[in-house]
Amino acid sequence: MSELFDEPPATAEPEGGPAFQPLAARLAPKELGEFAGQEDILGPGKLLRRAIEADNLKSAVFFGPPGCGKTALARYIASRANAKTFDLNAVMAGVADLKKIIEYSRGLGSGLASRQRVLLVLDEIHHFNRTQQDVLLPSVEKGEIILIGMTTENPFFYINQALLSRFIVVEFKPLKAEHLSAIFDRALTHPDGLANLKPEATPGAKKYLIENSSGDARRLLNALELGVVTTKPGENGRRVIDEGVARESIQRRSLRYDRSSDEHYDHISAFIKSMRGSDPDAAVYWLAKMLEAGEDPRFVARRILICASEDVGNANPMALVMAQSAFRSAEVLGMPEARIVLAQAAIYVACSPKSNASYLAVNEAQGEVNNGVERPVPLHLRDGSKDGAALGHGRGYKYPHDFENHFVKQEYMPDPKIFYRPTEQGFEAEIAKRLKRLRGEK
Repeated sequence: MSELFDEPPATAEPEGGPAFQPLAARLAPKELGEFAGQEDILGPGKLLRRAIEADNLKSAVFFGPPGCGKTALARYIASRANAKTFDLNAVMAGVADLKKIIEYSRGLGSGLASRQRVLLVLDEIHHFNRTQQDVLLPSVEKGEIILIGMTTENPFFYINQALLSRFIVVEFKPLKAEHLSAIFDRALTHPDGLANLKPEATPGAKKYLIENSSGDARRLLNALELGVVTTKPGENGRRVIDEGVARESIQRRSLRYDRSSDEHYDHISAFIKSMRGSDPDAAVYWLAKMLEAGEDPRFVARRILICASEDVGNANPMALVMAQSAFRSAEVLGMPEARIVLAQAAIYVACSPKSNASYLAVNEAQGEVNNGVERPVPLHLRDGSKDGAALGHGRGYKYPHDFENHFVKQEYMPDPKIFYRPTEQGFEAEIAKRLKRLRGEK
């Protein structure tokens, strides 16, 4: 950043020229019509597209998964904006760098024209801490700089609310197969792409690379470029990329899952809701994805425990026993064997009949404790040990086991109120019948 304000040549390129740039950089869209996907924000007539075309974009934050076009769009905006542009990465930049740009925007010692705008393109903005973000706030609020921040994280978790309220928040979605297919074809035929190497990809290779790119165009292009440049030309000069080459080029599917991000909560939410919704296949898929990405098996086991009680409850009391057993087994076994017992427990919970009657009962009871009638413990239910008997504690208590069917009616709560309403699901249907009989209900 010591040369922050040096003016690079308009045609500055990495050493060796554009051919040494990664394929994804060489194919970066130069017109809005070249963008693949994101039609809901860049389609004809959409607000963001109109603002870009009118060169009237305000400060914004672009968020979404890697390789979906955030950086490409920011670079495109910078290339056509009537503004002095600074390009920073929050991983490497600091407060001093930000202050230099802010001072420049105010025309301090730089000869800045009074009407010239300053555009700051800030990648990985979620890496800025609160202090660094606060430095930007006054200048963004006054319009001294236009800030385009980019992040793979949910900005509502990582960006100060005060700063976020000054932004247009734009969510980018993972690219679909048809978008990746168009990018793939363009890479093979575009002069700035791989056309000069005479590549030829089999349908199987193309399908494999697209399916294993996880909606990430950069990952797709990196794998394709690696496959092409490392394949020797045949007798006809063509470089044929088959499925075998494709597999070697991309190796392993990238999992978008970070235990410190909102993806962590999104996946565990999907896992719990799949078990609650009685879909064992979806439940075991989300379980496998979390474990494959390095999630703590104990974190998953705790969620199975909660679901077994909250969502299955007394419809199948064995679900909680199974979940507890799996939790303990996962602690003892560790990975990779823990995945087996966790899968068994998750599938068992998903396939069990469901009832949240116990969950609703304790919620309602807590509400009654906090806001309802205050009920003292009746004397006959109080502890009669020590000096309690002299005070009448426990006097008149009827021991149920002394009566027929081990039951006798007596007051257990002043001003009685029903909180537990068993359903007709699974074993809870038997509980419902018993309670009706004990209460003398028809």
